Amino acid sequence: MALDRAVKGKINLKRDPEQEQAVREWIESIIGEKFPTDDYEEALHDGIILCKLMNKLKPNSISKIHATGGPMKLRENVAFFQNAARDYGVNQSEVFQTVDLFDKQNIQQVTMCIFALNRLAQKHNFSGPKLNYQTKLPTYD
Repeated sequence: MALDRAVKGKINLKRDPEQEQAVREWIESIIGEKFPTDDYEEALHDGIILCKLMNKLKPNSISKIHATGGPMKLRENVAFFQNAARDYGVNQSEVFQTVDLFDKQNIQQVTMCIFALNRLAQKHNFSGPKLNYQTKLPTYD
């Protein structure tokens, strides 16, 4: 148990609130709606927003999105997104695991997957907004 908490703690240290804000703004501008909560991981948790994003990037890539239902139905949304992202061209190594999002084990990997999706959208000549985030390089005094 203690090791599990330590690993989760290290993963959470990698999270970048500015990256998450950029992702949030990008998704909201594409799907045309605000996240249902200010909590980034909670807003993405059920996969609904991610499915809507995929359908905007590649129309009809996800035919059924479960808006309600138990955990199994909502996990299905996450799987629908993962499959659609892979079909769109996101490399398997960049697609997060279901537990990363649904069980909130590695939200940073979810964010990285969305960045990969943005890169591919540009290659697919997506005419909508681009994810705008500048990585800050460390400064040395």
